[in-house]
Amino acid sequence: MIRFASLGSGSKGNALLVEAGRTRVLLDCGFGPRELARRLARLEVAPDSIAAVLVTHEHADHVGGAARCALRHGWAVHASHGTAAAAPALADIPLCRFDSHTSFALGDLEIHPFPVPHDAREPTQFVFSDGAARLGVLTDAGAITPHIVAMLKDCAALVLECNHDAGMLAEGRYPPPLKRRIAGEFGHLDNAAAGGLLRAIGGGQLRHVIAAHLSEENNTPDLARDALAQALGCSADWIGVATQTDGFAWRAI
Repeated sequence: MIRFASLGSGSKGNALLVEAGRTRVLLDCGFGPRELARRLARLEVAPDSIAAVLVTHEHADHVGGAARCALRHGWAVHASHGTAAAAPALADIPLCRFDSHTSFALGDLEIHPFPVPHDAREPTQFVFSDGAARLGVLTDAGAITPHIVAMLKDCAALVLECNHDAGMLAEGRYPPPLKRRIAGEFGHLDNAAAGGLLRAIGGGQLRHVIAAHLSEENNTPDLARDALAQALGCSADWIGVATQTDGFAWRAI
C-alpha cells in the first residue's frame, strides 16, 4: 500500500509525503524547518521518520527548505544532475544525483522520474510504486508530452497541476511578461490542459485525483474541480484539491 499526503501546494511552498512499507520520503521541501515541522505534526509525522527528500527542480517554492531540513534531520537529498547544478540552495550539502530517465529504488518505494517542459535546468516529476500500485505526480509543467502521458497512464492516483484558469490569467492583474511565462510551453498547466491529460490517459483505473499547485490569484478550487470532473465524467465532489494552507490529508492506494 502507498499512502500520500500534501503539506501544502502552491507558489508559497510545496511538499508531498509518500510512504510504502517502512519507507517514507518527501517530494520537494519548500518550507523551512520550523514551518515544515508544524505541518508534519498535523499528520502525526515526526521529521526524523523521513528517509529522504526528492527535489523536482530548483525553484524556491520547491527547494527552499530542503538543505536546512536535510541537515537538521539527516535526510538524503536526491536531485537530477541539472537541478543539482542550478540550485544554489543545494550547493553546500551532499546530493544523490539521478538521471531524469532512470528509475531507482529507495527502500520499499520504486521511484520513476520523468522529464517535463518547465523553465528550469532539468525539471522532473515522478511516479511512485510499491510494486503493485502507482502514484503519479505532475505539479510543474507547461505542456503535456507523449512521454508524460505514457508515464502516468497506469497510475491509480494522480496529483495533477491545475495552476490557472486561462481566462482569469488573461484578464488578471499580472504584467504581460509574467502572463506569457505562466501560459507558455515551459510554464504551468491550466485547468483545460490538465483535463486534456486525464482524457489522454483514461480514468477507469484512477482511485484518487487531486488538483494541485493552484494559483491563488488566477484560479479557484471550483474551476479546477469542474475541469477535471468534466474530463473524467464524474462528480466534482470526487476531485480533491491540495491547498496552499492545508495541503490534503492522507490518502491510500
